[in-house]
Amino acid sequence: MTTELSPDALTKLLERARQDYRALAERGLALDLTRGKPAPEQLDLAQDLLSLPGGRHTSADGTDVRNYGGLQGLPELREIFAGVLQVPAGQLLAAGNSSLELMHDCLVHALLGVLPGAESRWVDQGRIAFLCPVPGYDRHFALCERFGIDMIPVPMTAEGPDMEAVERLVAEDPAIKGIWCVPKYSNPDGACYSDGTVERLASMSTAAPDFRIFWDNAYAAHDLTDEPTEIADLLAACAEAGNPDRVFVFGSTSKITAAGAGVAFFGASPTNLQWLLANNSKRSIGPDKVNQLRHALFLRDADGVRAQMERQRALLQPKFEAVARILDAELGESGLAAWTSPKGGYFVTLQVPDGCAKEVVRRAAAAGIVLTPAGATHPYGDDPRDAVIRIAPSYPSLAELEQAIEGLAVCVRLVGYEQQAG
Repeated sequence: MTTELSPDALTKLLERARQDYRALAERGLALDLTRGKPAPEQLDLAQDLLSLPGGRHTSADGTDVRNYGGLQGLPELREIFAGVLQVPAGQLLAAGNSSLELMHDCLVHALLGVLPGAESRWVDQGRIAFLCPVPGYDRHFALCERFGIDMIPVPMTAEGPDMEAVERLVAEDPAIKGIWCVPKYSNPDGACYSDGTVERLASMSTAAPDFRIFWDNAYAAHDLTDEPTEIADLLAACAEAGNPDRVFVFGSTSKITAAGAGVAFFGASPTNLQWLLANNSKRSIGPDKVNQLRHALFLRDADGVRAQMERQRALLQPKFEAVARILDAELGESGLAAWTSPKGGYFVTLQVPDGCAKEVVRRAAAAGIVLTPAGATHPYGDDPRDAVIRIAPSYPSLAELEQAIEGLAVCVRLVGYEQQAG
């Protein structure tokens, strides 16, 4: 990635970078690119939710949504999202606001109960480990760390995790109980799992009989181009391969409607679904069906979801285009950086020279531009190369985003040229 420079050229570039950084610091910026939150304008697209369900309090089948019960969630809402998440409505559960809560609960139930196919509780089996494709999602890693689950990094490729590594590891180690996957527009690099990757995940041999794929399909409907990427149906592939219970599917409306008042979904085999429902019945008498009804009325059907996501795309696409345009203009000829050009999702991954990411993030913060901590894309916060920075373009205004990316580019040039100068 780095190009060779003559001493004179490097001296001039470093001095220019220092001047630019001093000017940046003097601007007194206060910009935040840390998390992939929807901007207020995106939330406004679902403003009508606040007036729903109006005077209505019955679901399509006549259920009074104000009362207890309905642990699996409203059938009409599950029908809307069955195609989006590639799960038959009868095998889909609609819950509360957070898919992360569902992932948390599945781990807890596996640790303290007995998964279908398991011989005993995970907590009684000694060491438990998960495979973690990297770069990946820091909240997945935080769940593992919270429960003392060992994390084993595996490299991401353009087609998903390195399947040769995955297949070898799961075949030889019965302590490996799962793998984290964001299959479409992965967080943070935007990769989409190929059909071959899905097939291999479904059919691979695992030493653990209770191995689970945590299929976090967070960006199932979050396209940024006119050519949406389609991924293969893992739930169906697992069933066809004779491993019907292998996958837990997760999704939510968090970046479709209201991030703080959405609906989360869990999909799985009938056996896994009954396992989770039985466990959930001990902790809840039913989800917020009023909110589920307002979502069903607002979105109406799968076409309604697509129309809502087109409106979301109209707000998001210019921001991603701005990131690409500025990085190319400021860093494209420098040899100091490479970055992803995702076709969907919520993030751009910036790669800087090895050993530079933490210092770039530190210099940016000192100049008023706050980024996700370097290392957050890896288990235990440790990026061995110290090279990956996650950019979250969604929340700032377009003008603020442009300032932030221009400032970030200044920091990359400063740190990169300082490293070369020794």
